[in-house]
Amino acid sequence: YRTSYSNKEWFGPVKNTAEDFLANADLVFNVAGSTKFVEEGLTTGRLVYYGTDPVYHEIKFAQGDTDTISIINEHNDVVTYGENIGNKDCLIPPLPRLKAKTRQPVILDYWKGGRPLKNGFTTVGNWKQTGRDLEFMGDTYFWSKHHEFLKYLDLPKRINQPIELAMNLASLATIHHREGTEVASMGFAVDEFDLLTSNGWQLVDGPSFTTDPWKYRDYILGSKAEFTFAKDQNIRLQSGWFSERSACYLAAGKPVITQDTGFGRILPTGKGLFAFNTMEDIINAVETIHSDYEVHSKAALEIAEAYFSAEIVLQKLLNDLGV
Repeated sequence: YRTSYSNKEWFGPVKNTAEDFLANADLVFNVAGSTKFVEEGLTTGRLVYYGTDPVYHEIKFAQGDTDTISIINEHNDVVTYGENIGNKDCLIPPLPRLKAKTRQPVILDYWKGGRPLKNGFTTVGNWKQTGRDLEFMGDTYFWSKHHEFLKYLDLPKRINQPIELAMNLASLATIHHREGTEVASMGFAVDEFDLLTSNGWQLVDGPSFTTDPWKYRDYILGSKAEFTFAKDQNIRLQSGWFSERSACYLAAGKPVITQDTGFGRILPTGKGLFAFNTMEDIINAVETIHSDYEVHSKAALEIAEAYFSAEIVLQKLLNDLGV
C-alpha cells in the first residue's frame, strides 16, 4: 500500500521492493485507472487498464477529453467489465487497445453460508451521486441510481413486502460530506427519506457495516435475495456490465433481480438471476422466486460457479492477454 495522497510512503511486507516488483511484473492491473503512474513517478511492466465501471471513460475518450486520454494512454492494454462493448447492438465506443472483456472474479469459499436470516430482499449501494452524467449522441445519460429508484417508487406496495436498502444515512449536517470530490456521494434529505419509507422501502445505514469486509459478507449471507438497480448509462447503452455485489449474492446462493444492462447476452437468466425492464418484470420475478426458493437459490450458486469463480474468470483473462 502506498500513501499517494501524502508522503508516498510504502507499507506492507514488500514495501522495500514494491517499486522493483511493479517495474518487473508481467502484468500490472490498474483497477478503474485509479492510479496515475506517470504522475506518481512509478515505472511498471505491462500496464493494463482494468475497467470496472464502463461507459464514462469510453465516451469521454471518444469525445477527446484530455484527462481521460491521458489516463488511458498510460496503459499498454485495456480490459473491461462492459461485456457488450464492441458488439453491433452496443453504441459505446471501445477504448483503444481493448484486449479482453471480463467480469468480477469471486472467491466462492468466502460466500458459503446457511439459510437467510431475513425474509425480504436487500441491496447495498448509494442513493445519489453527482459528477459523472454524460452528454452523448444528443442525450443525457445519468450516473446516479436515484433516477431509477424514482421510476419504481411504489414497488414494495406492488409486491406486498418491504425491500431493505443499505445506504448512506448521513445526517443533514453531513449530507454533502463528499461535495467537491469527483463523484460525490450524497445521503438522504429528510423529504427523500420520508418519500422512500412511506412507500415501503426500509432504510438501514450502509457505512455502519460496509467498511468491514466480514460484516458486509454477513449482511449478504443473511439476506434472502437481492433486488437492485443499475446506472442509466449502463441500462440504455446496454454495456453488459454486472454488479460485483450481485455476483457475491449469487455466490452466497441468493437469487438476484436486477436492471437489464444487456448482461443476459452473456449470463443465463430466468432461474436464480432475473433481468428487468418493467414493473411487471419485477413482480413476475418476485413471484417466481417465492414459488420455489430452493430451486432459485441453487440456480444462483450454479451461475456463480460457472461464470464468476475466480479460477475461471482470471484464467480466461490471462489467456486473453496472452500470458
